[in-house]
Amino acid sequence: MLQPSRVKHTKVHKGKLKGRTSRGAELSFGTFGLKAEESSWLKSNQLESARKVMARFIQRGGKIWIRVFPDKPRTAKSAEVGMGGGRGALSHFVVPVEAGRVVFEIDGLLEDQAREALRLAAHKLPIKTRIVKR
Repeated sequence: MLQPSRVKHTKVHKGKLKGRTSRGAELSFGTFGLKAEESSWLKSNQLESARKVMARFIQRGGKIWIRVFPDKPRTAKSAEVGMGGGRGALSHFVVPVEAGRVVFEIDGLLEDQAREALRLAAHKLPIKTRIVKR
């Protein structure tokens, strides 16, 4: 899974997800891309699941770029632990994705193959997405 090799602080501010993104909204590498239509946090295991299903579908036929990186640590307390007692242990990493951000790009495939691979990846993500073309 994608995660930083080390973090300086294991607890960071939640932050606010603004309306639409101002950066990362255009295709930079590939011919087709998967663009987020709503803002949310994406976990590293969700991104990995989407990447794996795309890679399995294209079978070494094209190239995939992941345009986001989960570097925001999230903590969680274990189950059935009462309130208080400080923060929980480091649980997982997320990436804040704003609406309009390109999450995946793909190249080297025919249009119908690329659209099918991105459609399969979109089913693994908890947000509405749209397939865009250069």
